[in-house]
Amino acid sequence: MKRTTMLKKYDCIIVGAGPAGIFAALEFAKHTKLKILLLEKGNVLEKRMCQTAKNGGVCVNCKICDNTKGWGGGGALSDGKLNVATTTIGVRMLDYMSKPDFTRLVKVADELWVRFGAPENLFGIDNTEIRKIKKLCTKAKLDFKVSPIRHIGTGRSFDVLNNMYEALKSKIEIKFNSEVEEILVDDNKTVGVKLKNSKKYFADNVIVAPGREGSTWFADECKRLELDKVVHPVELGVRVEVPSEVMKRLTDVLYEAKISYEGKTFNDFVRTFCMCPNGFVARERVNVGGSSIISANGHSFSDRKSENTNFAILVRSNFTAPFKEPNLYGTYVTGLSNLISSGVLVQRLGDLLAGRRSTPERIKKGLVKPTLTDADPGDLAFALPYRHLVNIMEMLRALDKVTPGVFSFDTLLYGTEVKFFSSGPVFKKFLETQINNLYACGDGVGVSSNLVHASVSGLLVAEYIVNKIKEKGK
Repeated sequence: MKRTTMLKKYDCIIVGAGPAGIFAALEFAKHTKLKILLLEKGNVLEKRMCQTAKNGGVCVNCKICDNTKGWGGGGALSDGKLNVATTTIGVRMLDYMSKPDFTRLVKVADELWVRFGAPENLFGIDNTEIRKIKKLCTKAKLDFKVSPIRHIGTGRSFDVLNNMYEALKSKIEIKFNSEVEEILVDDNKTVGVKLKNSKKYFADNVIVAPGREGSTWFADECKRLELDKVVHPVELGVRVEVPSEVMKRLTDVLYEAKISYEGKTFNDFVRTFCMCPNGFVARERVNVGGSSIISANGHSFSDRKSENTNFAILVRSNFTAPFKEPNLYGTYVTGLSNLISSGVLVQRLGDLLAGRRSTPERIKKGLVKPTLTDADPGDLAFALPYRHLVNIMEMLRALDKVTPGVFSFDTLLYGTEVKFFSSGPVFKKFLETQINNLYACGDGVGVSSNLVHASVSGLLVAEYIVNKIKEKGK
């Protein structure tokens, strides 16, 4: 009988081609003797296309949103903001690595982004203007943190990530439309993965970098493998849209201002997120826990501009025992706005304060023209909990002292916007799980929350695996 061909074994399999997976691959590619396989359940970059643009700006509600899966993950069609601060503010990565390693790898990641086409220009380095902004924020009882930002821009992000693909495709093995179903484990050690089509691949190490799109799958795998779980909060709120001149003082200096607030009534943590100068409000389909929801989002494009600036105001919700499903809560609340609209509600601030719904006629009469043209005028009070609305109103009033005009009758509020901090497993050092040689990194496993930090997590794991292999003499 003819002997069957021995199955190929890899030094490492990477699951997911978002920033964490790509940057792990970039580190491995420096070592040509290593056999690396990268598996991505989505498409190659050129086949990724949000159908909204082809449909006159109206979302067609794809079953799986091309904004979130495929080469580049959620970053490929995103606004492309690179937070290159090396301060420790709000950095969960420091739970898993030393401060010197974090500072070093942020610089390494930043240099790689620039090498592949990110702009060299940095926002947030004009100290004179920054001091003025900080003074205004302090008077308004707002906490203001400086974070240098490189803005790639929606559209240009595509080119940068494509450059990374071109650099990697001849150095490692990459397979698209290859969805991993199970992580294979033997005697508390990972040995490979099994795809949905039942095909198996074997490796000495596995890195799971599932992104937000794959976070539910990974959470289910952690449960199946009986890994201890860390529960993270969920953030819910609205996307605010105002004339760009209102935010110009902040956006010209900082591009994205990172401002937070402790609510007076409920003492909740409230923050601004993802400022998009001259940008466009968008909708995004998110798959969480088997449910598909539509969340508000925003973009600033590299090739076209609006007359408005948009940003999110998010309220953080932390839960204690016995409730351990914050993502389920976020899905439920966002689902309410989806239930009473075609996906995203829009309301004038003045209508919300007056206790009435916005109508198409009222929106049309307003000074701020919505950039998300298919958002449904309505009443956010039917969707967002009272506690969240109070927090949002308090923060808008405080922000108005820094940027007059934010708390205006015609300011538009889109809801609901939700940001999940993916639940992940308990880690040993270097993001290794309780299963030997199984590592997890990026936003989808709860260790990062932006492009640069996701990149850093991939570099951290890959460096460690390379050094471990070297110690074995390979």
